[in-house]
Amino acid sequence: MDTDPKSMHESNRLSWNAVIPAHNSHKGDQAAFLRGGGSTLFPEELDLLGPLHGVELLHLQCNAGQDTLSLASSGADVTGVDISDEAIEFARTLSEESGIVGEFYRGDVYDWLADAIAAGRSFDVVYVSYGAVCWLSDLAAWAAGIAGVLRPGGRLVVVEFHPFAAYFDENWQPAYGFGAPPFRDDDGVHDYVADSGDGLTPAAPEPGVEDFVNPHPAYLFTWGLGDIVTAIVRAGLVVEQLVEYPYANGWQGFANMRDLGDRRYATPEGMPDLPLMFGLTGRRR
Repeated sequence: MDTDPKSMHESNRLSWNAVIPAHNSHKGDQAAFLRGGGSTLFPEELDLLGPLHGVELLHLQCNAGQDTLSLASSGADVTGVDISDEAIEFARTLSEESGIVGEFYRGDVYDWLADAIAAGRSFDVVYVSYGAVCWLSDLAAWAAGIAGVLRPGGRLVVVEFHPFAAYFDENWQPAYGFGAPPFRDDDGVHDYVADSGDGLTPAAPEPGVEDFVNPHPAYLFTWGLGDIVTAIVRAGLVVEQLVEYPYANGWQGFANMRDLGDRRYATPEGMPDLPLMFGLTGRRR
């Protein structure tokens, strides 16, 4: 297995490029949804983010821009960054067609943050959300880059699926070890939007692409909650809040998940509750 970070990141870029059109094929007329005041955000991230009017916000690993533009509709001045060419092209088109202003850049998060620091760019809030951390090969460099673009008093907000959930396969069987090396998924990034039904498609879901097969493998990284928090603290940020949730927003990644309503999903009936999501806020001194 190739363990060079740049090579793994490039494989991930290709894998995401392949799956983004499939993901968006299920999401209906997203421009009309956003134009009509719709939002893809959940209460958890809005509570952690707080008031957004006039806030300059950087959304790292922003995917195809739906959440980023929903943040813009909430009053933020948004910049989105993602490694996928297809994702950023879609985000730019979605911004234009919805009439919601957002600035989007294609780039590896590490390279983009280094360039932003060199250029003197800074933000009030850096936001990281839902399925982002597992694609990071170097948490220390990630956290240092975030600290480098935050203004004094600026905040980091993370809403993410809990690392504990990453140790199970889709049938709730322990399958992936704690602190495991990079995992190569030969099936690449999956069409998890289709697998999650209407959980990830608030804008009137459609059948879209069926039986998607990704030709490009993907590399994922297993990080514990302690790894994440320690990287953030060592980068000089003060952790102000860490919340764990016994459900997942939108994502139905496991068999027979219990529908709690409002696109929240928990462990199956008869199974104990488990931490499936967490929220973290930190601040630059």
